[in-house]
Amino acid sequence: MYQTTYQTEGKNAHKSIDTKTYTTSKKVLQTIEIYSQKYGIGGKIDTYDKAKKLIVERKKKIKTIYDGYIYQLYAHYHCLVEMGYEVENMRLYSYDDNKSYNISLPTQDTKRQYDFEKLISRIHDYKLQDHFAVNANKCNMCIYNPLCDVSTC
Repeated sequence: MYQTTYQTEGKNAHKSIDTKTYTTSKKVLQTIEIYSQKYGIGGKIDTYDKAKKLIVERKKKIKTIYDGYIYQLYAHYHCLVEMGYEVENMRLYSYDDNKSYNISLPTQDTKRQYDFEKLISRIHDYKLQDHFAVNANKCNMCIYNPLCDVSTC
């Protein structure tokens, strides 16, 4: 399978999480499968600390906090809460420079929560044959760009 340098570096940054060797503490869940019936979304978290009620999403290097990073945490939040976990804190962690960024909960940012729900709705309503506009800035940095047959970048 083909991987760019960015993918390989990202995979290496997640290695301790993916192999569940980040910590031996039983209070920290690592790479568990999550799902939300309400939103019809699922995935895997990086870590959830049950004692701190904290979700952490790790990125290799955060230069800009993109909406997608926040929406990923929102998805994790909704899945975990629906699964019965308490979440009081969410954080992005930048592996390369060891920086953490606290993110407001969806209940604290109703505008962003509304935008999240609109995006989920658009994803569910999307039809593959529909036209879409390519964002050149995102396209150029996309890890799948070399594999994309509709790329205009």
